Amino acid sequence: MASHPPPEPSSDSNKGWGDQEEIHVSSGGVQAYTDDDADCESRRPLLLGTPAAAECYSVSAAVLPFLFPALGGLLYGYDIGATSGATISLKSSTFSGTSWYNLSSVQTGLVVSGSLYGALIGSVLAYTIADFLGRRKELVIASISYLIGALLTAAAPNFAIMVVGRFLYGIGIGLAMHAAPMYIAETAPSQIRGMLISLKEFFIVLGMLLGYVVGSLYVEVVSGWRYMYATSTPLCLVMGVGMCWLPSSPRWLLLCATQGKGNLPETKEIATRCLCRLRGQSSPDLVSEQVNLILEELSYIDQEKQASFSEIFQGKCLKAMIIGCGLVFFQQVTGQPSVLYYAATILQSAGFSGASDATRVSILLGLLKLIMTGVAVLVVDRLGRRPLLIGGVSGITVSLFLLSSYYTLLKDASYLAVIALLLYVGCYQLSFGPIGWLMISEVFPLRLRGRGLSVAVLVNFASNALVTFAFSPLEDLIGTGFLFCGFGVIAVASLVFIFWIVPETKGLTLEEIEASL
Repeated sequence: MASHPPPEPSSDSNKGWGDQEEIHVSSGGVQAYTDDDADCESRRPLLLGTPAAAECYSVSAAVLPFLFPALGGLLYGYDIGATSGATISLKSSTFSGTSWYNLSSVQTGLVVSGSLYGALIGSVLAYTIADFLGRRKELVIASISYLIGALLTAAAPNFAIMVVGRFLYGIGIGLAMHAAPMYIAETAPSQIRGMLISLKEFFIVLGMLLGYVVGSLYVEVVSGWRYMYATSTPLCLVMGVGMCWLPSSPRWLLLCATQGKGNLPETKEIATRCLCRLRGQSSPDLVSEQVNLILEELSYIDQEKQASFSEIFQGKCLKAMIIGCGLVFFQQVTGQPSVLYYAATILQSAGFSGASDATRVSILLGLLKLIMTGVAVLVVDRLGRRPLLIGGVSGITVSLFLLSSYYTLLKDASYLAVIALLLYVGCYQLSFGPIGWLMISEVFPLRLRGRGLSVAVLVNFASNALVTFAFSPLEDLIGTGFLFCGFGVIAVASLVFIFWIVPETKGLTLEEIEASL
């Protein structure tokens, strides 16, 4: 097993830290200077040294602690892809295999968005159970919810049972999308943390592509929609069994001990053993320094009691909330669900021979999303978060104004719409897609991470639901061209937000990010 020493922390631009003026990098490590001198002085001991031995790791040991949580993202993406084909199959008088295939628009909407509203419920549940159960057990519960929801949906004897199954599956989505980035962030080595969390987005897109492929295989099979939803059940089982086998997050264990929920010396020993498994090191001495650093950061701030709801929106905790919720909000309200909604229409207008087949169009876009997400995964820990966000969102802005021009002024230039569509999809997967989830898993302080991340996930799904619900009425009111122009203006606002508010976290441990905030 190859061990990898930590690189020097990044000296990239760190605008966006609120009252922080600058971060300097020297041979001694990272030094943070803030307007609050007393607080800065109390945190400098942590920031002045980078724990070289503690950040040694084995690549093979880091695979499974990423893989099983990432299956939660793959199952989320699979649901999006499979549902696009399942609705076609379910509403077909020939292939539905049911007597209730003649669904109204409201009923179809419940099938399509049922998992989204379930995810909202899951996000609310995550707020109350995240710190109580821990990241690992939350993912186990998510896998159970996935499994029951998929089985109920696939075996549904009537429409009501199907909707219940969709909601239960959605609760699994809400829990998994909350706990997975948090578990990966807290267990991954800082050198590859960005790559692994971004790779979770890759798994979401891979799941979408898998769902599109399965949908195309069963769309003309009697009761094919049942097979589409049932196909996810083996992955649910693998995820659940895998999470039962993985160790708990050492950071969560130490947080519980400092809050009086366990014996600190005993918990420290357990956390060290867990970290040894996660890093693949034979000697606990190699990871004990990092355990001590986590405890040291916990001692700098009042960690002895659980965070209240109001505390999340106060002082320096508010900074993390603004960064995290702002990113996932702009991720959705820059039109991501709406642009993809128009994908088939745009490709049809360009005369693509396969564009009449919605499943083939979806597979084409899924492949593009997968490739661009793979590029983001490879470069996120080299280039940093801010360059990808600024570059990608700039491309999103250009593509939205191009789409607006197509629908208002250049209706004969179908090639322009295709270019704009592909540019949007590619730039989204380079920026908001993976980096949004990455940043919300990094910026929240340990004591507030579970609850803060649940609020951010809730904002993500609520924004998605809002854009999806409001798109058609707004389109009828102001027209498609002006609507895309509005999305473009929002994208410009998101660029301003990223430039002035969002920090660079490349190369920093979670404790260093927390201290810098």
